Amino acid sequence: MQSITTPIFSTLLLSERALGVAQITMARAAVFNAFDELMISELDAAFATLSDDASVRVIVLAGDGKHFSAGADLQWMQRAAAATAQWNLQDARRFANLLHRISSAPKPVLARIQGAALGGGVGLACACDIAIAADNASFAVSEAKFGILPAVIGPYVTNAVGKRQAQRLALTTTRIAAPEALSMGLVQQVVSLDALDATVDATVKELLAGSPNAQREIKTLFAQLAVGPISPEVRELTAQTISRVRGTDEAREGFAAFLAKRSANWIPQ
Repeated sequence: MQSITTPIFSTLLLSERALGVAQITMARAAVFNAFDELMISELDAAFATLSDDASVRVIVLAGDGKHFSAGADLQWMQRAAAATAQWNLQDARRFANLLHRISSAPKPVLARIQGAALGGGVGLACACDIAIAADNASFAVSEAKFGILPAVIGPYVTNAVGKRQAQRLALTTTRIAAPEALSMGLVQQVVSLDALDATVDATVKELLAGSPNAQREIKTLFAQLAVGPISPEVRELTAQTISRVRGTDEAREGFAAFLAKRSANWIPQ
């Protein structure tokens, strides 16, 4: 992978995984990529930059070394315990804003997970659209062990695995292995560690075959859909969305490419 030139961070490495594919690697391997105020700020800036970069089609989030992320840096949490209520509120809002930025990025975001994903590391994985894990991965929503709770990550974990499973994980703080994470939807694919990068690249290739505008529209629409009864308002939203998107340049190109048996012009050559 080649490094991309801007911006430069102290806790992250930005690289070009492939044409149109940017990778953000959390680069604090010595502390298992635990994050603090600085890494949260840099992750937010990195996702903002790549979300606005039209040349970037897919974002991959990874962790350097043996583990994806151990979650919150304990020294950061100790500082928070001694800080004022106002400082804690502003600090928590920064993490909440980061997870929202990842989840609402206008392009697909894929988590590449190996080793441990703990606490907020689970939240990062659940905020991504797709999570692919090595078979040595393990997951724990561990906050209650430290006298706190998974508040900011809670909505993302609940969306990924459902309320009952999310509550079990949070209450018990149990560490689950990759197969159980797969069975409950925390990740969508588990492969051997040796096959992890090839599997990520295969999924990226599938993502690059889709229309960038269609993928933006999918993320915008699906963010507004809840599991449950389909109301008249939801039916109207879906009808309005597809009728608008059918008239776009990318829709015309997609159908033309299919009929001509050629690649659409958004697929990297």
